[in-house]
Amino acid sequence: MSSVATKASAARDDLAQRDGVLIAFSGGVDSSVVAALAHDALGDDAVACTAKSETLPEAELGDAVRVAEEIGIRHEIVEFSELSSQEFRTNDEMRCYHCRSMRLGAMYDRARELGIGIVCDGTNLSDVGEGHRPGLRAVEELDAYSPLLEHDIDKSEVREIAREYDLSVADKPSMACLSSRIPTGLEVTEDRLSRVEKAEQLLRTWGFEQFRVRDHDGLARIEVGEAELETALDPDFVRAARDHIEDCGFDHVTLDLHGYQTGSVSPEDEESEDDVVADVFDADYPSVE
Repeated sequence: MSSVATKASAARDDLAQRDGVLIAFSGGVDSSVVAALAHDALGDDAVACTAKSETLPEAELGDAVRVAEEIGIRHEIVEFSELSSQEFRTNDEMRCYHCRSMRLGAMYDRARELGIGIVCDGTNLSDVGEGHRPGLRAVEELDAYSPLLEHDIDKSEVREIAREYDLSVADKPSMACLSSRIPTGLEVTEDRLSRVEKAEQLLRTWGFEQFRVRDHDGLARIEVGEAELETALDPDFVRAARDHIEDCGFDHVTLDLHGYQTGSVSPEDEESEDDVVADVFDADYPSVE
């Protein structure tokens, strides 16, 4: 048995000792692997839970629903509003702490309703070495259980386990919440979140895999993965981006020639690097109705 398989088996055996767990489930690769391990270990006593709020793109919620069905795990959706918190809207260097605290708090509320005592999250070994990560403080304070971290499973090993489970998200790039697109110090508002989501949906429709649209108070700064920069420099894309992304509510549109970078507007941006990109050189650029 490989070392990764040994770690996965240990995590699964550990989960099997619990009476039941609720997994904070985004539909990304980390939480999906935790959900798959927990479902294997506990069957119907494992519940995946997704928190729906203004910062979660509708496409990501759809992915979470789909992946939960793929795993076969029971899936709950809870709703809360991050924008109800002035501390969150202020968007200082602790924004991710406030966000994670509210999100996990909603998970614990649902877990109590279901008679479940343990909330798990997808923190892995690679996360703890990525610098300023105030969201991890919330995980520690609320005593969420991180089976991937507990068993020293890093990001590459998470993806390997996901492939063993044949999860469709095994190679999915990381996708932080929409508020990570708004520079620190600029207030998080529903309008800003909405126009970022619309603009990123266009990029997704056009076939890009790794990207961000950063909102600099009405100026949209597009970042795409290095392998996709040539596509983004194509005159057809330039025209489409200028016309349709401005229609999302931006005053100006720019392309960042440095390409996609994590934490490029906020030091607490809770994203991890991935080098997975798609070949989109034959893409068309229709508008999204």
